[in-house]
Amino acid sequence: MLAPPVADDREDAVRTRAYEHSLNSSTLPAGSPALEIRDIELRFGGVVALQDVSFTVTQGHIHSVIGPNGAGKSSLLNCVSGLYHPQQGSVTLHTGAEGVAHELTSFPPHKIARLGVARSFQNIELFSGLTVLENLMLGRHTHMRHSIAASLLWFGPARAQEIAHRGLVEEVIDLLSLQAFRHKPVGSLAYGIQKRVELGRALAVQPSLLLLDEPMAGMNSEEKEDMARYVLDVHELAGVTVILIEHDMAVVMDISDRVSVLDFGRLIADGTPDEVKANPAVVEAYLGAEDH
Repeated sequence: MLAPPVADDREDAVRTRAYEHSLNSSTLPAGSPALEIRDIELRFGGVVALQDVSFTVTQGHIHSVIGPNGAGKSSLLNCVSGLYHPQQGSVTLHTGAEGVAHELTSFPPHKIARLGVARSFQNIELFSGLTVLENLMLGRHTHMRHSIAASLLWFGPARAQEIAHRGLVEEVIDLLSLQAFRHKPVGSLAYGIQKRVELGRALAVQPSLLLLDEPMAGMNSEEKEDMARYVLDVHELAGVTVILIEHDMAVVMDISDRVSVLDFGRLIADGTPDEVKANPAVVEAYLGAEDH
């Protein structure tokens, strides 16, 4: 189990209000459907990657998607982020105070990103020669409206926007305790710190929905615990709704509000962590994976 935070309730409440204001773009009421996945089918030639997958992600939740290797977890995130376009079904994102519906299955990735969906990947996708600060600033590109010429000359609205973007990135650095690494090239940092920077770049998008694809992959137990705490901070302090793919069952069951389980591209369980742990189909799927 993760240890409770050491900050007192008053300080934590102040931080929560500050981060929610700047790092979470969603105005969707808590408890509303944030993302609805209905009857998704994804095929590659004769191979069925996902079949009849349906579940709902609730605003303000950490919703984990688990399953053995090859179950279709990353393919599902690719359908949400626009990298894959399923042959059947719908992926509906709700935004704004009124919950305006956006059908994502035909949208390109950049359009989905502009709606507030950000993601990280299994393998680190950072610019190793750039500093932590520069990599995080790249996460602001979907919000930049000034021209390249104005950016180079750094005047007028471009200057004001650059200052605002920098201020938000500094809050990400503070939230993820990256102050000591701000001006260091990412390629010079330890693996666990690089994974934290990648989380930060996704958070710099100011997401309403954050997709995390195995953010703890390749980490030792101490690094995993640190990353789990940061994911909780992103959720609890910044108020961001999270879809998490993770193989460490202890972490998943400890921090998730709801868990969906895939096996061979099909949804075999969807419920609270306690409900999923007690589901015979889940036990069989994981025991079967271990037997092989």
